[in-house]
Amino acid sequence: MTIVQKVKTFFKEVYVELRKTNWLSRGEVLRYTLIVLAVTIIVAAFLGGLDYAFSTVLKSFILK
Repeated sequence: MTIVQKVKTFFKEVYVELRKTNWLSRGEVLRYTLIVLAVTIIVAAFLGGLDYAFSTVLKSFILK
């Protein structure tokens, strides 16, 4: 088998496997994307708040 035949066979098998895949609907993708964004924003706000609180506490000890 030549390299060209192997590449052709590979892409044919990839196509067959992709046809078997269960893809999410557009609505599901949108919903999951919004959930991920919301959780990311909440965690970022929480960590930002902790960072602000700790830096304020540390600055008050250093400046005294």
